[in-house]
Amino acid sequence: MPQREIYLLSPRALSPETIAVAFAKTSRSPESFRDIAAELSDEKSAQFHEKWVVGYGHASVAEHAVLHIAFENVSRLAIESIESNRLASYTEKSTRYQKWDSNDFTIPPELREAGHPLRDEFVNTVRLLFKAYADSLNPVRTLIFERFPRRENEKDEAWDRRIRSKYVDVCRFLLPAASLANVGMTANARVIENTIRKMLSHELAEVREIGAKVKEVALGETPTLVKYADVVPYLVETSEEIRGLENREWKVESGDFNWCTLIDYDKDGEMKVLAAALYRFGEMSFTNALTYVKSLDISKLEALAESLLGRLGKFDVPLRELEYCTYTFDLVMDQGAYAEFKRHRMMTQTPQKLTTRLGYATPHLITEAGFGSEYEAAMDAASAMFEKFYAFNPNVAQYIVPNGFNRRVLAEFNLREAYAFCQLRSAANAHFSIRRVAQRIYEEMSRVHPLLTKYMKLHEETWQGVEENHFAKMT
Repeated sequence: MPQREIYLLSPRALSPETIAVAFAKTSRSPESFRDIAAELSDEKSAQFHEKWVVGYGHASVAEHAVLHIAFENVSRLAIESIESNRLASYTEKSTRYQKWDSNDFTIPPELREAGHPLRDEFVNTVRLLFKAYADSLNPVRTLIFERFPRRENEKDEAWDRRIRSKYVDVCRFLLPAASLANVGMTANARVIENTIRKMLSHELAEVREIGAKVKEVALGETPTLVKYADVVPYLVETSEEIRGLENREWKVESGDFNWCTLIDYDKDGEMKVLAAALYRFGEMSFTNALTYVKSLDISKLEALAESLLGRLGKFDVPLRELEYCTYTFDLVMDQGAYAEFKRHRMMTQTPQKLTTRLGYATPHLITEAGFGSEYEAAMDAASAMFEKFYAFNPNVAQYIVPNGFNRRVLAEFNLREAYAFCQLRSAANAHFSIRRVAQRIYEEMSRVHPLLTKYMKLHEETWQGVEENHFAKMT
């Protein structure tokens, strides 16, 4: 009887494309992965991919070739495109724990030509925002130091490190989308190829430049799997045409609007989840399982829900049957919150472009530190410059928008993802902006589906409490 073996095909010994071929060939070869890999060369691997991946469209083979790509000094606006891939992993420079220097921003390629009439105005406005950011750090830091005094024998550096996020968290509202950051991306070659295509088809020149560089870098490791990645006319032309259909008479809502609307949900969602759980462990059809569940009285439904979710520990992931229940939300949140919201890529998200037309949030600590007027002046200057740049190029205007301004996003997700999002983003150590969103989403879901949402383990606060404790103004 053959003996079980589990081992690595090391990327230190084999190229990503060779590893992909070694895994792919096992579907038709009885040999071990080691033996298959030993017979391969980079040339043979390339030939295999040309035939099967490129020629016959067996793109799943490319998923076995994994790349780790480092992006440095790209704008936070461009990072949104980089991080828009669901099946990839990212780690990004945090605005919560790091501070930005006065030159940590990009000038969009659209403005880089010598003598561009808007270049100086762009730079001056960004520098104004960065100066306001730098000037806000000490007053807010001093206020935090008073509220969280030094521990016995605690050194200055340790003290600052312990509470840094509490004041950097607040000052980051001033940082514009032109701010530079670093991000590490791990993804398979199939995702990388799609990433390149999307970026080369993007409306921003910076993103297209990054896409070309990603292709160049990826070609060094996966020369066959990404070499045909190019501009996608469908993406370019469809975006342009639909954008042209926009009714210019529509008015942008501002001021007192509903920032969290549950616009659709599966009214039978709880019943479907419970029926799916019975289906998984039983032998009946789903129709019969659903009919049975709908016949139960509330006490038996509660007992079934308890069986399904009552044993969940803090770090446990619910069964996949929770995915049969979905919700759609129309949300408005500050851009800083959206930067964290977008990391939940199991959702389907449709964000609108960055704008200053939905108003901005003002944290309490900014006003309590005596920096309110400077903060408002900087945000108002950004808003005025946004309108000027919008007339030139709505896409480029996004670079000037600070984190504190509100943004719309349509999001659809299932109950299982809701557990992950609401529990993680309502935690005490989460940023207060995203805690507000998580608590409000939970409240809306629990209103329509109290049976299954009650097992979520959320931090003891409400979204109203977050607003009262952390925000002086929301719009």
